[in-house]
Amino acid sequence: MAWARWGCCPWLVLLCACTWGRPKAANLTREDVRNCSTSPPYIPVTAVNTTERLTALRQQIQMLNLSAYIIPDTDAHMSEYIGDHDKRRAWITGFTGSAGTAVVTMGKAALWTDSRYWTQAERQMDCNWELHREGNIVTWLLTEVPVGGLVGFDPFLFSIDSWESYNADLQASDRQLVSIADNLVDLVWGSERPAVPSQPIYALQEAFIGSTWQDKVSGIRSQMQQRREAPTAVLLSALDETAWLFNLRSSDIPYNPFFYSYTLFTDSFIRLFVNKSRLSSETLQYLNADCTLHMCVQLEDYSQVRDSIKAYASGDVRIWIGTSYTTYGIYELIPKEKLVEDTYSPVMVTKAVKNSKEQALLRASHVRDAVAVIRYLVWLEKNVPSGAVDEFSGAELLDKFRGEEEFSSGPSFETISASGLNAALAHYSPTKELHRKLSSDEMYLVDSGGQYWDGTTDITRTVHWGTPSAFQKEAYTRVLIGNIDLSRLVFPAATSGRMVEAFARKALWDVGLNYYHGTGHGIGNFLCVHEWPVGFQSSNIAMAKGMFTSIEPGYYQDGEFGVRIEDIALVVEAETKYPGTYLAFEVVSLVPYDRNLIDVSLLSPEQLQYVNRYYQTIREKAPPRTRPR
Repeated sequence: MAWARWGCCPWLVLLCACTWGRPKAANLTREDVRNCSTSPPYIPVTAVNTTERLTALRQQIQMLNLSAYIIPDTDAHMSEYIGDHDKRRAWITGFTGSAGTAVVTMGKAALWTDSRYWTQAERQMDCNWELHREGNIVTWLLTEVPVGGLVGFDPFLFSIDSWESYNADLQASDRQLVSIADNLVDLVWGSERPAVPSQPIYALQEAFIGSTWQDKVSGIRSQMQQRREAPTAVLLSALDETAWLFNLRSSDIPYNPFFYSYTLFTDSFIRLFVNKSRLSSETLQYLNADCTLHMCVQLEDYSQVRDSIKAYASGDVRIWIGTSYTTYGIYELIPKEKLVEDTYSPVMVTKAVKNSKEQALLRASHVRDAVAVIRYLVWLEKNVPSGAVDEFSGAELLDKFRGEEEFSSGPSFETISASGLNAALAHYSPTKELHRKLSSDEMYLVDSGGQYWDGTTDITRTVHWGTPSAFQKEAYTRVLIGNIDLSRLVFPAATSGRMVEAFARKALWDVGLNYYHGTGHGIGNFLCVHEWPVGFQSSNIAMAKGMFTSIEPGYYQDGEFGVRIEDIALVVEAETKYPGTYLAFEVVSLVPYDRNLIDVSLLSPEQLQYVNRYYQTIREKAPPRTRPR
């Protein structure tokens, strides 16, 4: 599974079937309906009436003398998934897709989203909104905002890169980007806004952690001392950074066991910004059991982070940040000369390399996950011919099987359960209202994962229960070859994933085929299913022993079928004939491939040996009830 930030796209949220709210005039097209170009306005019954919301928002915009206000679809931590409390763009527009940016002026309201969501946006937005399928937001702003006009934004919802891009383009055209600390949508959302999560924040049991939080803090402090710029503090903004550092978890974010927080620590203090009422007496004791070596944790309210950082930054200090996850709302508080900037914070880079215990934990979670996935595939083989299985019910059953495994804590993302032509949409997910039946005559792709107390999983398998076409078998086999060739690769230490990514594509390229998403991403220990910064993109860090990454080539024939084969692999030291430090991948996923789709004639002897050896590994490591047929 892969995403825009990781070189791929977020999961597609499918649309509910809809009917139109009023009788349509003769020859009225759906585009007329969407754009309200015909009177009276005809809108779909699935649309949300946003008139009062926009009126209230425009009052706020006018009070601040703004010409426009930008509403992104993220939270203050640049999270991959966002909680209901942060779905501002969805509330103001009515459009619930996971990708999109809204802009409101005194006279217009516009939304930009990608092609996966155009139909959904048409059905969910009322006639107050313009849907932009093409074009640049800044270009639109330059036509709608007068020279000298002010464009407002919430600095906590803008990455540093986004701010720099908008600011440069607007300034060049004599418009000004203005940071507004109080989110204007929040001001008008009022009592309807979902409450901030209040579930307990808890410490992981010792059995499920690789090292104590005190050891982790000590390790980062050592890196601070070794850094040439001599930072005095490290600031953590990404939610998985604080969760990892303190071995704490909760459930504020869908699919991710995180809680809203920031951390600022130096050689002499540790400050955790969080809702203190969510910490039990046991958790408080856990954080302050040993106050030697400046290891006591000072708790400050989450809402005080801006004031606290501003106060600290007023001294003779140097603050080390990772720019990828630090929002402009934090960045603008710290004088440039007091910043030590890297793309990723030292915590983000450190947690990417798992120690021996963390490796063992992740391996164990993949064994149990394989039990659930193979149970599901065996169940499908028995039940799909009856015609009683659909994409949505299948995904629900797989979640149920995972939930029955030890240490399960829910899915790690929304399952992609795609039959036939739906599998050609690389990031499709069914809904209760809109889905297809599974058929023995079609290919079926299932991309899913689980959260367990010891690890996070992600695996994709593609199957066919009937007689696949020659082209389907070739496409599947070439994807499998790409998976095998990258998994078997031996490469020098410190090689970037981008340098070796083509090995996953070569078998497809050889015959003029390709796929247009990323080849892999990191994965965490009961953390992110897409754990940055590991992977095969140009912005990923170099591969190192102890990292885990997915390997997931694919092929998608539009309107017909899709293939993806995804395994999780551990980066290990390779044994080579001559001296040197080389690395290799060791696959930890334990689910068989579909023999029905493999054209053995396309496999080399080494590739065939790999498949046979992989099946033998499954037989040895998986419980008897999970063995492949």
